[in-house]
Amino acid sequence: MSTPATATATVVQLPRRADAPFAAGQLADADLDRWANRLARLLLAGGVGVGSRIALAVDPAIEATVAEAAVRKIGAIPVPVAEGTAPVAGFGITTKERRAELTDTADWLVLDDRSTLRRYLVSSDAPLSGTDLRAVC
Repeated sequence: MSTPATATATVVQLPRRADAPFAAGQLADADLDRWANRLARLLLAGGVGVGSRIALAVDPAIEATVAEAAVRKIGAIPVPVAEGTAPVAGFGITTKERRAELTDTADWLVLDDRSTLRRYLVSSDAPLSGTDLRAVC
């Protein structure tokens, strides 16, 4: 059974690029893609969808890169949160280290929280489909 072109058009494919350099090594495109797919599924399960504004309060370079990629994959809008400022989004992604400084005006997905890690690890890393996005709409 084929999926209508309009349903898959909203799934954003990440552009191919040189491996992203980080202090601990390289993040290959394939790894970024898989990790972002898993995180995107957590966002979708949380009710985030196309056009949603997602606050990003994530400092470690790899986590920040994966979080932004996941947000873009589902057609949402990443909104960086500077230290000490309130988010301008109803949902956000952060870490335990940054959570204490953030307000409760957003529903925060804490990447290094035990329950988040459990859900992340059992999520599929397969490419997102239009069906994944339609489940939220």
